[in-house]
Amino acid sequence: MEFLGTTQVASYCGSRKSCLFPDLAPTSTTKDTYQSYYLPGYRHLCSWRPSLLHKVVSVPPDSDNQFNPSGRPPTILPALRSSLHARYSPRDWHHANAAQLRGSEASRYCAGRMNTDSMRLMQDKDQLTYQMQEDSKRNLGQRMSNIDFWRSELIYELESLLKETQALETAKKRLECAVDELQGPLKIALECLYHREKRKEIDLVHDDVEKNLIKEVDVFKECQEILTKLAQKIGQQLDINRDAQHALEQDLADKTSAHFIDEKCFNLRNTSDSIAFYHGVEKIDGTISVPATWAKFSENNIRNAQHARANSVKLREDTEVALETTSEEMWNQYVNTNLAFNHRIAEVADAKNKLQAQLAKILQEIFQTEDTIMLLERSIKAKEYPLKVAQTRLVGRTNRPNMELCRDAPQLQLVTEVYTIDDTLQTLKRRLEEARDTLQMLMVNKSKLEHDISVKANSFFIDRKCMDMRKVFPCPPRLIGYT
Repeated sequence: MEFLGTTQVASYCGSRKSCLFPDLAPTSTTKDTYQSYYLPGYRHLCSWRPSLLHKVVSVPPDSDNQFNPSGRPPTILPALRSSLHARYSPRDWHHANAAQLRGSEASRYCAGRMNTDSMRLMQDKDQLTYQMQEDSKRNLGQRMSNIDFWRSELIYELESLLKETQALETAKKRLECAVDELQGPLKIALECLYHREKRKEIDLVHDDVEKNLIKEVDVFKECQEILTKLAQKIGQQLDINRDAQHALEQDLADKTSAHFIDEKCFNLRNTSDSIAFYHGVEKIDGTISVPATWAKFSENNIRNAQHARANSVKLREDTEVALETTSEEMWNQYVNTNLAFNHRIAEVADAKNKLQAQLAKILQEIFQTEDTIMLLERSIKAKEYPLKVAQTRLVGRTNRPNMELCRDAPQLQLVTEVYTIDDTLQTLKRRLEEARDTLQMLMVNKSKLEHDISVKANSFFIDRKCMDMRKVFPCPPRLIGYT
């Protein structure tokens, strides 16, 4: 049987040591080598073959090779059957099979142990996971119970604090009403004293009326100062109450939010739709407190609110005492002043006329100053164009070529002109600023005069109806803050 499509002699590159077959004697080969040729129908996909070069024996040139259209190498028949030999012996085959069986048995044994250990591991981990999940659920339930307890405490304290804050605000309003009620009598007394100071010569007498008016003013101011300070203290206490209220509300809101979150976490199941992976979240510790500090925080908020309520109660008691005392004192002094008050002399008209005359002069001066400012602005505006012309000429003369850049008389005159106009502008601007300052001063004086005139007009009206105005002194209930 002849083998077609194979080389006559096939050998490996280099010497190969084998314990089964002896080395073959080298045969003569050609000088050139070529790639191995495969028979038709040979499947060369991923088949294994040694990556060695095959050598072929030399064949005399044949005429048929010259007319081979396909370009394939000629088929050479083997000259010796001994050149075809097997690569392995039966002993190698049996050894390979035995080794394969032993390896398969060891793999099967390892796989069996691994499967058994895996089942036991999965059962242990499933039980551990279930127990840990139940512990977490129980802890969440206990946590919600603790939150509910502190929420009830916070709600009770918050309601109590809101009631006390409302009562304190009512007391503050009474103080403010009492202070506002004193504004009218105090203003009347001060206006009476002011107009009595306008008396001239012998009429300027320090009589009993003036003494009682001064004392009345002092009593009103003293009572007003007492009530104002007490109202300020209540305002500060209200701020403290609001801070405590804000702390309670914030703590209550935080606990409500935390209760909602813990309840949502408590109701989560392995079959819930809202669960997902959050890789690395267990490595981030976002907590800022421990159970001890958490409870201490709410306890401090409640304690601060209780302390604020105690202070509020004390301030309300002080408010009642102060209102009763000041009301009685002011009413007694008002009666004494009315008994000593017989007549009132006012010379506001003369002062008012003088102020009006001065105001007319100020207005005239304001009009003249405004005209001066307008003329100064026009003069400054008019000086800008000559300055532009001079500076433009200087810029144009800088473009003279080479030696023509001469500091001649026109150049010096232009420089002097620029400096002179600039100095003129600065002088006019300073004068404009002075004029504006003067106008501002006149406007201030005008405002002061108008204010004084309005005060004098009001005082003149009060002088005529002083006794009628004093008849509307606030009654005792209004003095203690009731409207």
